[in-house]
Amino acid sequence: MSASPAAPAQVRATTRRLAEPVDLVAALPAARGGVSFLQDGEGLVGWGEHSRMTAKGPEAASEIRAWFDAVVADLAVSDEVGVPGSGPIAFVSLGFDDSDESVAIVPSVVIGVRSGIAFSTVIGAGGLTERSAVEAPGRISYCDASLSVAGFTSAVRAATERIGRGELDKVVLAHDLEAIAEHEIDERYLLRELAAAYPSCWTYAVAGLVGASPEMLIRRIDGAVTSRVLAGTAWAEHAGDAVAADLMVSRKDLAEHAFAVDSVARVLRDVVTELEVPDGPHPLPLANLTHLATDITGHLPATGPSALEVAAMLHPTAAVGGTPTALARQVIRELEPAPRGRYAAPVGWLDAHGDGEFAIALRCAMVSGHTVRMIAGCGIVADSDPTTEAREAQVKMVPIRDALEAQR
Repeated sequence: MSASPAAPAQVRATTRRLAEPVDLVAALPAARGGVSFLQDGEGLVGWGEHSRMTAKGPEAASEIRAWFDAVVADLAVSDEVGVPGSGPIAFVSLGFDDSDESVAIVPSVVIGVRSGIAFSTVIGAGGLTERSAVEAPGRISYCDASLSVAGFTSAVRAATERIGRGELDKVVLAHDLEAIAEHEIDERYLLRELAAAYPSCWTYAVAGLVGASPEMLIRRIDGAVTSRVLAGTAWAEHAGDAVAADLMVSRKDLAEHAFAVDSVARVLRDVVTELEVPDGPHPLPLANLTHLATDITGHLPATGPSALEVAAMLHPTAAVGGTPTALARQVIRELEPAPRGRYAAPVGWLDAHGDGEFAIALRCAMVSGHTVRMIAGCGIVADSDPTTEAREAQVKMVPIRDALEAQR
């Protein structure tokens, strides 16, 4: 009787605590290809690709979750740390529309910091790689991308006319701008500048999409669920402008915000218990503008959907799509000349237990070689002014422009 061939040994995934504090962005060894999701010095960065998946269509998130479960099942996991984000992690960036490609990456090395605890997760033979010096992009020039300012204001006028006819209540239209750098872009340079200038935002990088988002779409950690809804924006044109006070009484901005909150709460009520939705928003000041914000909380049972699956249920909220959702998505397809790609879609991380964090990919750019395509959107309602909306889009591109032009 012959013996059956031995099953192949499982690849090991080992998480260990690190003794020293870690500068997460500084830990990334290479100019391109790293992944990150961090806020105020804590979070996760990674490099190397143990496994990668792309998907399209309405089931992309479910397909990625099934793929990640299979990846984890093939690993021999040893996690001596046991904090959110330790163990095998998938960094995920979903496409905005069904025809846009979603990307998921399981890095071979992850460095994390959570509640002051620093740790590393290494899959297989992955290890610390020799780090190259961070390079500045050099001179920057700008040009129109798929939509000029005139084209954007024309699209806004078309949208307000359709809203005025009662076709829909709100639509979010995106404007883009292209930057050309003297040198090939070092993604770490952008991450470093964004993390320093916007520490309260979630600074992320997945497959060339780099940004700093102020909006947490969904966080699921040990059953606790939180979602931060942002809609309604203002900025100071002059020193001393009462931005927050004016925003809190702006009929246009309050209406826009209410649509966004309702769209999130409506979805979460079907899957989350103990849901708490504040009666009204609060102002959220950032470095260059102020948003109306509402923080929603609740509880998700262990048998409930993963953070990624909840993110997919929520997407697109009225804050980035519009309302009614299906009509707003169709108007976006008609009025925006180029696909959004992964702009304004969920971006974040997922662990083997279904926990994770997903922000909305805002204040971002797609980086490719010397080229950076910045994208920013504005919520359009019946009384939106095209010139003001164009200015708002430009203000929302300031984080990426400032990062590119820092030259330090």
